[in-house]
Amino acid sequence: MTLQLTVPNMACSACASTITKALQAVDANASVQADPTTKLVSVETQASETAIKEALAAAGYPVV
Repeated sequence: MTLQLTVPNMACSACASTITKALQAVDANASVQADPTTKLVSVETQASETAIKEALAAAGYPVV
């Protein structure tokens, strides 16, 4: 499934890298595209939406 999430705290490429690592810790095969300009994260994953949102919140990037 593909999720489109808005992450307002994402401000730079380092944030995008942290988000990518946090999501790939949940699903190692996840395809993550994080754009600090638009604050959008697109995730192609087999993990649940809840698990993805929890991983983002735990990394300090809660979803709106």
